[in-house]
Amino acid sequence: MNQSMSRLLRIFVFLLLLGSPALAQKKNASAKVKPVNDRIVWLTEMDRMVRPVLSSLAHDSLRIAMPKRVSIRTDNREQRLEVQYVEVLGRVLSGIAPWLQGEGGSTDEVALRNQYRQWVLQGLTHALDSTANDYMRFDIAGQQLVDASFLAYAFVRAPWLWENMSKIDRERLVRVLKSTRQFKPGFSNWLLFSAMTEAFFCKYGYEWDPMRVDYALQQLEQWYVGDGVYMDGPSFAFDYYNSYVIQPYLATITDIIGKKTSAYAGMIARLKKRNERYAIIQERLINADGTFPATGRSIVYRGAAFHHLADMAWRKALPEQLKPAQVRCALTAVLRKTLESPSTYQQGWLTIGLYGSQPDLADSYNNQGSLYLATAIFLPLGLPETDPFWAGAPEKWSAQRIWSGDDFPNDHSVNLH
Repeated sequence: MNQSMSRLLRIFVFLLLLGSPALAQKKNASAKVKPVNDRIVWLTEMDRMVRPVLSSLAHDSLRIAMPKRVSIRTDNREQRLEVQYVEVLGRVLSGIAPWLQGEGGSTDEVALRNQYRQWVLQGLTHALDSTANDYMRFDIAGQQLVDASFLAYAFVRAPWLWENMSKIDRERLVRVLKSTRQFKPGFSNWLLFSAMTEAFFCKYGYEWDPMRVDYALQQLEQWYVGDGVYMDGPSFAFDYYNSYVIQPYLATITDIIGKKTSAYAGMIARLKKRNERYAIIQERLINADGTFPATGRSIVYRGAAFHHLADMAWRKALPEQLKPAQVRCALTAVLRKTLESPSTYQQGWLTIGLYGSQPDLADSYNNQGSLYLATAIFLPLGLPETDPFWAGAPEKWSAQRIWSGDDFPNDHSVNLH
């Protein structure tokens, strides 16, 4: 049989197979395979991201295991390396705190949560014990004002942590948080870092400084620009700091302080509307493929660009225009996109970048620890799997609907001064 005849015979057999009942049955069976549950995807990615951090700290070996990595344009290599441990601790715990606080779920999820609770309590003991290898000082540089506040934020979000710490660890934690009062915050979103630590003291019945809180809240009110957005300091920058810090911090601080005084009632009402408007803007920034504009500093924090949207979903504070399942699908797309590159991790640790390893995207203050603000996207894991956020059928988010040709309501600014 010549080569031409042989090729025609193979094509004929292939076409017969395409129409065969057995192959059709196999194709139909594969079509019925259920897609992977979004919550499983989130838990898998969370575990992958934070396991090296918390497992190492629980075994008092974080300083051994964690890479010593800083920005290629670092402003102070030695200091940035020294503070990276407080940075990774505060940021990881702040992001997974709602999940640690939660209960229930599948057998596997409950077991995973119990493992992490154990690791976190062991790790905090090592971080706060001056005789441990992984002891962390909070008085080295002003940067630690930032990450002490993220650690305080974790305890605000997860009272379980506070309730299950040993008495001596509580005392040590309060002492190190108080030590950061020596640092003067920058005239920017940093004012909120001081305020969050004071809100922690307020929540847990310690003496707190109302002036540090009031100054931050009043100054941010002066920096409100419009359409749900604040300046980060005296001038406006088009970046994600409204999401990384400003709006989640404002919402949490005012929630705590608002239980102590009615003095901020008007501000809280305005803030609620601004939070909702900015959540709408954030959701529309997520493209149909999960990408988003890579603009502004700290872009290497990956999914934390949507800290605010994730926080609003977790607090069940989304505006009516945003369905919880719609936000879940949008954030899942961001999660997949920002973590899918093969170079996202190196030996289990996040690399500097937005889509894989991209060292030139780093700012002068970035180090290995600062990257883990990326865990902020995991906040909705604090909602039970029965919540509409997780249980709702998949929904297209705004960009998907618009760019697939669906008719869709227009968007316009809102005056919220």
